[in-house]
Amino acid sequence: MPHRDRSIGGKAYIFCQKNAMTKPDDAFTVESHFEGKDDSVRRIYDRLLKEARRFGPVMEEPKKTSIHLVNRTAFAGVATRQHALILTIKSDRKLSSPRIHKSEQTSVKRFHHQVKVNSPAEIDSELVSWLQDAYALSG
Repeated sequence: MPHRDRSIGGKAYIFCQKNAMTKPDDAFTVESHFEGKDDSVRRIYDRLLKEARRFGPVMEEPKKTSIHLVNRTAFAGVATRQHALILTIKSDRKLSSPRIHKSEQTSVKRFHHQVKVNSPAEIDSELVSWLQDAYALSG
């Protein structure tokens, strides 16, 4: 679909044929995902990031609806809610736990599992082990 870039109020937007206005990915920041959210949501994210960085380098890629945590490829996605995070973890198998409220098989050997994280204390050894496996898959 053809588009053209325009600037409005110092921000770049993309106008598509249907006159839909969307922001490019670089218009989103990590900080923008926490605007208007409870302070505990940022504490959960900071704890998650600290644990993930124990495995090696982690890049944060803010998108429109989530923040991707990336090794070589994305190994997790973080969507902020008012009082919690929805963490999506990549896996090579179906994980079985009551903490996982949604699982999706994305290809023959790839799954995405969603976990709602309500407090920093929920970033425990089980969740960290899932993250570590996901980090290894993405490297």
